[in-house]
Amino acid sequence: MNLVHPLAKVIGRGSAKSGVHHWWMQRLTAIALVPLTLWVVFGLYALAGAEFSTVRAWVADPWHAALLIAWVLAMLHHAQLGLQVVVEDYVHVPWAEITLHILIKFAAILGMIVAVLSIARVVLGGSQ
Repeated sequence: MNLVHPLAKVIGRGSAKSGVHHWWMQRLTAIALVPLTLWVVFGLYALAGAEFSTVRAWVADPWHAALLIAWVLAMLHHAQLGLQVVVEDYVHVPWAEITLHILIKFAAILGMIVAVLSIARVVLGGSQ
């Protein structure tokens, strides 16, 4: 017979609330990516074989630029969240886990910055 109260077994083992935000963000980015990815695929299909100036004009449209930025940000954030789960599940060496988390986060942020700046350059009419 165990006389230890179940609450005593879990005290000090961390909060059960921290994973909920991660779970919700994965679901929300996945939901956002469905219509955005369909839009990107159909847009690329419509632009297949088009002249460079036509594609550039399409990207320079404010609505298209905004949706492209939303797609890139959602995609990279979703990928970062998914890779974080993979690292947590399969990497069991503490220093390697921390290093991979940092590298994944930095790569996602760098990708977001490069994508937004690239789209902004097209929208603002930067040089080729």
